[in-house]
Amino acid sequence: MSSSLQSMTGFARHAFDVDGVRYAWELKSVNARGLEIRFRLPQGFDALEMAAREQTRRYLTRGSCFFTLAEESGGGEAGIAVNEAALTVVVAAARRLAEAEGIAPARADGLLALRGVLTPSTGPGDPMESALGKAALAALGDAVAGLAQARRQEGERLKGHLGDILERIEALVAAAEARLATLAERLKARIRDQVALLAGETQLDEGRLYQEALMAATRADIREEIDRLKAHTAEARSRLAAGGVVGRRLDFLAQEFNREANTLCSKSVDQETTAIGLDLKSAIDQLREQVQNLE
Repeated sequence: MSSSLQSMTGFARHAFDVDGVRYAWELKSVNARGLEIRFRLPQGFDALEMAAREQTRRYLTRGSCFFTLAEESGGGEAGIAVNEAALTVVVAAARRLAEAEGIAPARADGLLALRGVLTPSTGPGDPMESALGKAALAALGDAVAGLAQARRQEGERLKGHLGDILERIEALVAAAEARLATLAERLKARIRDQVALLAGETQLDEGRLYQEALMAATRADIREEIDRLKAHTAEARSRLAAGGVVGRRLDFLAQEFNREANTLCSKSVDQETTAIGLDLKSAIDQLREQVQNLE
C-alpha cells in the first residue's frame, strides 16, 4: 500500500483562545539533512519545548522547522517586574568588562533587554499545568498536523514534477539507444576519414577497416550505461509510487544517474550522442534538485 510523499517545505498557522486572549502557533519548515526544530516561546514557557518536540516527531522525520508561539490580542497590558537577582549579576559583569577591557559602560535599556531581567509580574507557574500550557500543546498538535498536510500537498506536486523529469530522461535514453544501431558504420566512416587525412590514401582494405571500427565500437559501446539508466528510472518510479520517506534514496539514485550520464558522454563518438548526454545531465540535475526537497 502506497503512502503520500512529503516535501520538507511547508507552512501552517493555528490560533486558539485562552481566558479571552488569542494566541497563535506559526510553523514553517524547509529542507535539511535531518530533523531540526527551533522554538520561539513566550518567556517562562521553555519547559513546554521537550513535550512539543516529542509531539512534532510523531508527524515529521526530516526538515529544518521554526515554531513560534505568540500572543495576538486580548491580553491587555501585562504586568512587568524586574528580576533583581538577574539584574545584579549582569550589572556587575558589565562593570567588570568596562574596567578590565575598556568597553563602554552598559546602558540601562540594553541591560533591561537581556533575557530574564524583565519578567511578567504574574508568571505562568508550571507551564505544563497552566491553562495556557495545556492549550498550547493541544493547539500545537493541530498546527503540526496542518504542517504535515501542507507538506504532503507540496509532496504530491513534486511527485508530478518528478514524473515529468523522469519521462524526459526516458526519452533521452531511448534516443541514445537508437543511435547504437548505426554505431559501427559511423565509426567506420570516421576511421576512414582519419586514415585518409593522415596517409593521403582513400582506397582502404574494407575488411581491416571494419575490424578497426568494431574494436572502436566495443570501446564506445554505451549499452551498459543505457541499461543502468533504464534500471534507475524504473527504481525511481517505483519509489515515487510507494511514497513515504524516500528523499535520501532518490537523492542517491540521482547521483547514480549522473555517473552513468558522465560515462555516456565520455564514450560518445559523435556530436549527436554528446548532445543527448548533455541534455540528460541537465535533466538529472533538475531531478536531484527536486528530490532534495522530499522527506
